[in-house]
Amino acid sequence: MPPTEPNQETSAPLPEPKRQGIVASRWIFIRAVHLGIFFFSLFGAFLLRFDFSWKPDPDMGRPDWWGQHFFPVFWFIVAMKFFVFRHYGLYRGWWRYVGMRDLVAALKATWVSTALFLGFVYLMRTLGVYMFDKPLLQNWPRSIFLLDLMLTIGMVCGVRILVRFYYEEWRPIAKEGLKRLLIVGAGSAGETVLRQIRRTPVEQYDVVGFVDDDPTKRHLLIHGVPVLGALSRLATICERYMVEELLIAIPGADRRQMRRIIEQCQATKLRFRTIPAMSDLIDGKVTISQIRDVDIDDLLGREPVSLDTEAIGKFLTGRVVLVTGAGGSIGSEICRQVLRFLPSRIVAMEQAENPLFYVESEIKELFPDAPWFSYICDVCDADRVGDIFQREKPDVVFHAAAHKHVPLMENNPGEAIKNNVFGTRIIAEAAVKSGCQAFVMISTDKAVNPTSVMGASKRVAEMVIQELGTRSATKFETVRFGNVLGSNGSVVPVFREQIRKGGPVTVTDERMTRYFMTIPEASQLVLQAAAMGQGAEIFVLDMGEPVKIVDLATELIKLSGLRPRVDIDITFTGIRPGEKLFEELSTKGEDMVATEHEKIFVWQHRPWDPEELRRTMKKLQAVVLSESNGEIVRVLQEAVPEFHSAGAAESSNDRS
Repeated sequence: MPPTEPNQETSAPLPEPKRQGIVASRWIFIRAVHLGIFFFSLFGAFLLRFDFSWKPDPDMGRPDWWGQHFFPVFWFIVAMKFFVFRHYGLYRGWWRYVGMRDLVAALKATWVSTALFLGFVYLMRTLGVYMFDKPLLQNWPRSIFLLDLMLTIGMVCGVRILVRFYYEEWRPIAKEGLKRLLIVGAGSAGETVLRQIRRTPVEQYDVVGFVDDDPTKRHLLIHGVPVLGALSRLATICERYMVEELLIAIPGADRRQMRRIIEQCQATKLRFRTIPAMSDLIDGKVTISQIRDVDIDDLLGREPVSLDTEAIGKFLTGRVVLVTGAGGSIGSEICRQVLRFLPSRIVAMEQAENPLFYVESEIKELFPDAPWFSYICDVCDADRVGDIFQREKPDVVFHAAAHKHVPLMENNPGEAIKNNVFGTRIIAEAAVKSGCQAFVMISTDKAVNPTSVMGASKRVAEMVIQELGTRSATKFETVRFGNVLGSNGSVVPVFREQIRKGGPVTVTDERMTRYFMTIPEASQLVLQAAAMGQGAEIFVLDMGEPVKIVDLATELIKLSGLRPRVDIDITFTGIRPGEKLFEELSTKGEDMVATEHEKIFVWQHRPWDPEELRRTMKKLQAVVLSESNGEIVRVLQEAVPEFHSAGAAESSNDRS
């Protein structure tokens, strides 16, 4: 065990020579300790067997055990144990974090060593090997095997347990200045958090207790820390024990449970934080660096996504995957998710330079060996797009590039058509020409009975790629979903910034509702739908229950430790051009067909006339640069009969 351990949470990285010195010292120390244990366990076994006496006494049946039994073979026994323990990886463990797996490995190594020890002794006796003109290992005391086994286990496991015990129990800690912490949840996650807190080189918290609604845990001690009561008594417990901070350690809590917990925590007026959701934890481990403030994601509490990783692996592993809009929230997350399935290379296309730079930097840090290639490219630049596709020959394309802001597109309908419609056609046709196997377009709930230029343009884009799919070998799919929490330019980051500035938080209408899911969930379901698709489907993701935007704003204010309409005001600004009060993304009805995945449905879209679509595209091409926004909207309404524009664009924003 090394004399020091760098604190990864508070210390700067060590210089390379110093780091190598620590590693070398640890290498020598660990092996030296084990060699000493092996020697003294065998030596101790002989001492126990012969009543701690060195001198031979024939009358007492005590042989010259030092010269006849111990000295001739100890070197072999120690060397044999050394290599067996190395085989079981027992020199690589970090003793302050020793667990059951380490102890089981030590038991296995000791039993194997004893078996080899036994075989060696009886082999020497059978062969009649002599040393110093005396038969070697004759009259070997059989109890030595058992005594050596017990001492080896005790010393190997004991030294590890003592080191961990020191760091978790004996290490002198000054309680003064530490925050008094109460852990909400006395389950395995809470127990793990307590151990992690005690293991940290620099103590930050004095854990005063747990609260848990399980009556069987009441008054129990967990590592010496009491379970003080139920969640309903949280405020009383906090006052009695002078708690300064709360930590929610229930990663499996659903939306209803999490809301109740947060309400109880808010009533205490104390700062409260949480650990990641179960889907974000690896091997059930929790570290102090993972403790974070409670976020709006926790309140929405969507269930973790179950994925058919085998099907997705067959779809992506070893393939060239191209992602457009790779600098955006969804595009960048698709890149991260795809990299889990080991593509042969991933090609990132993005119009904006800075977002792509930051995503590439992050990917190279998370996946140092990732076969990542970046291209600055506007999807409307047909020559550039064609060159990239012919150079990279992608097998799978995820088309996430789009103009998405509804009010902006109402005032700039030509740009919505150029990017969302013609940009999509350029990308799709390039995919067909390069021999792409699958093309997946990211669409939106705003394409359902659209009231905005943005929604109508995405509906036309859906029709474009569906039509292409009927006359090409490329498998074309569309995936629709609603809003994603925390995406660039979405409502949650806007609200957070308004709260940071002291308010007011602006909501368009008190009745406004939206569907929400997290960015990772949306991206994972996109991959799942893409792997399931047979061609020409429009997949619709189950977005759960709609959320009122004013409720979202209220919860964000509360989570910031402030009071809605007291510390931070909420004002209503009126519905903006193109917006709906209620988005339509229902997965119920005759036009929805369930798939094998519970959160993915297929929309049975109405048939369209390919020739009519081609005429519509020509009309859009003719008016896209028009000075009249109203003319662009009129052609869109011809293409999408269910599109009902509010008329704002044509009444006040015409540039003619």
